[in-house]
Amino acid sequence: MNTQDKKLIYLLIGLPAIIFALFIGIYIGEQHAPISANSQATNTDIVSKEQFAPFWKAWTILDQKFVTASSTTAENKLYGAIQGLASSYGDPYTVFFPPAEAKMFYEDISGGFEGVGMEIGIKDKQLQVVSPIKGSPAELAGVKAGEYIISINGTSTADMSVDQAVKLIRGKKGSPVKIIFFTQGSSKPVERTLVRDVINIPTLDSSTRPGGISVIRLYSFTGQSADLFRNALREFVTSGNHKLILDLRGNPGGYLDAAWDMASWFLPAGKVVVTEDFGKNGAPNIYRSKGYNVFNGNLRMFILVDNGSASAAEILAGALQEQGIAKLVGIKTFGKGSVQELVPLTSDTYLKITIARWLTPNGHNLSHDGLEPDYKVQPTDKDIQAKKDVMMEKAVQLLTEQP
Repeated sequence: MNTQDKKLIYLLIGLPAIIFALFIGIYIGEQHAPISANSQATNTDIVSKEQFAPFWKAWTILDQKFVTASSTTAENKLYGAIQGLASSYGDPYTVFFPPAEAKMFYEDISGGFEGVGMEIGIKDKQLQVVSPIKGSPAELAGVKAGEYIISINGTSTADMSVDQAVKLIRGKKGSPVKIIFFTQGSSKPVERTLVRDVINIPTLDSSTRPGGISVIRLYSFTGQSADLFRNALREFVTSGNHKLILDLRGNPGGYLDAAWDMASWFLPAGKVVVTEDFGKNGAPNIYRSKGYNVFNGNLRMFILVDNGSASAAEILAGALQEQGIAKLVGIKTFGKGSVQELVPLTSDTYLKITIARWLTPNGHNLSHDGLEPDYKVQPTDKDIQAKKDVMMEKAVQLLTEQP
C-alpha cells in the first residue's frame, strides 16, 4: 500500500524492539487523515522569527568556528535538527528516521531475521532487555530479561534510543557484537560476545500435566498465533480438562489483533479487552470481545508473567485478569503499551510518533506501569541454578488445591 495515501502505524504493543528484525505488529491506519504539505501549518503559526533566530545563529557560528573542516551537508544539519526536535518530547519511541535508518526500518519489518534474538526497550531511561528469544544467540549466551545494556561494541548507551541501539546490534549472520550488560543488584557488569545468526521465532507449544492441567506456552503474537492458539484451545476443550495455565513469560508482544482474538475466546461479546487512548487528540478506540466465549464457569485459569511479558502479552493478561477470568502468577510485567505512527516527511525520511497509549479494561495505563501479579513469585538464584520453575510450581499448586 502506498505510504503517500495512508500512514503506516506500528504497535509497540508489538515489540519494544527486536534486535533480530524489529519484529513488530503493524497495521495501516485509516482512521487518521494523512498529513499533506498543504495541510501543514507554516512556521510563523508555530514560532516567531525572533524565537527561531538562535537556531540560525547557532548554524552560522558552527559553520564559522568549528575546529576542523566538516563534510556535513545542509541536509544532514536539517536531519540533526529534526532528530533534536523529536527527542525534545522525552519519549524514547518518538524518533526521526533519516534515509539510512528509514531503509533499515523497512528492511526489518519486511522480514530480515538476522541478529542476536533479543527484544529491548527503555526502562528507567536506560536500555533494557525485555526478553531473549528462545534458542537465540542471546539466550544461549546467558542474556536474561531485565538486564540493562551499558555499551555496544564500546559505545556507551547513555541517552541512546532503542532505534540507535538496534542499528548497532543488528548485522550479518556469523558476525560478532560485544555488549556489556548489568543486572540490578550485581557487583559488576558482564561483557558477552554474541554471534549473530538467523533467528527462528517460536510461537506456541502445549503440554499436559498430572491432575488434568493443560499448559499453553505462547512466545509471541505473530500473524499465526491466533490460529495456533485456537487449535491449542480445541485440544484443551476436547481433553475434558478445565484447568488451564497460559504461560506468557518472556513474551514481548506482537500483533494487537492476535491478543484481541485470543481474549475473545474467554469473554462475552462486548466486554472490553483494551482501549486505545489518544488523549487530547481524539476519541478513544475501544476493542471489545468478539464473543467467542466457549468456556463456562468451570474454567480455572492462571497466567504466568514476568518482566519479559510486554505489550500484547500485557493486553491479554490484563484483560483476563481484570475481567475476572484468570489470576496472574509471577513478577511484575515490563510495562509497555504505546502506538507509534510512521509519517513520511520526504520520499526517504520518516517521523515515528507515539500517538496513543493502551489502557486495560479498568483504565490502567500499561505505558506507565506493568501488571502486578495476584500471586507474586520471585525465583531466587538458587532456583535458577537448579532449573526449578517456581512460578509454574505455584500455578500447579493453586490448581491442585481446588478441584
